[in-house]
Amino acid sequence: MVCPLVTVLAYTGGVTDTELADASPSTEPRENLRGLGIFLIVSGGIALASALILTIEKIHLLENPGEALNCDISAFVSCGGVVNQPQASAFGFPNTLLGIVGFTLVVMVGVLLASGVRLPRWYWGGVIVGVTFGIGFVTWLQSQSIYVIQVLCPYCMVVWTMMIPIFVVAIGQAVRELRPESGVGRFLVEWRVLIIALWYVVVASLIWFQFGTTLWA
Repeated sequence: MVCPLVTVLAYTGGVTDTELADASPSTEPRENLRGLGIFLIVSGGIALASALILTIEKIHLLENPGEALNCDISAFVSCGGVVNQPQASAFGFPNTLLGIVGFTLVVMVGVLLASGVRLPRWYWGGVIVGVTFGIGFVTWLQSQSIYVIQVLCPYCMVVWTMMIPIFVVAIGQAVRELRPESGVGRFLVEWRVLIIALWYVVVASLIWFQFGTTLWA
């Protein structure tokens, strides 16, 4: 299953009073962080739902080999054509399990931010590590799906669609929290809509030039 379920944002073992006292001294308005939290809840929740559905489809396929899945749309847009490929278990277990864990953490971080919790600096460092791993893994899975397997998994593409803005928005905010004076963080926050839109255009173009009208064959 070429599906990134892969976004481990940060360790969520709890935030102590001492850690909160050491939280990032960012001047970011709390309303903006609440907005970020809501965004992470929604986008992470959509990606998590996709990972759960694809896991169920994988189990169904194991129980009924050769049977068509609900997400098998065409010869080139099909869950069944992807979930049994080696790339679908890049670490020796289904990628969907990694996605379930990763996007659960995304939602949990969103809940903390939406609740008005000021996260400590180390937590934002974890965000950077997590979303960077996530987008890297997603990019690799995209290349495998488009150019190697040459089949697109619908639920995987939902995850791709969510992972891109999660990365851009979360890493921009994380850099801004860790280095409020950073021009990079300011650029990522102020231009994030354009960055996300251009990223979508690039991925859509790669898919179109590779498959063209055969997507619906």
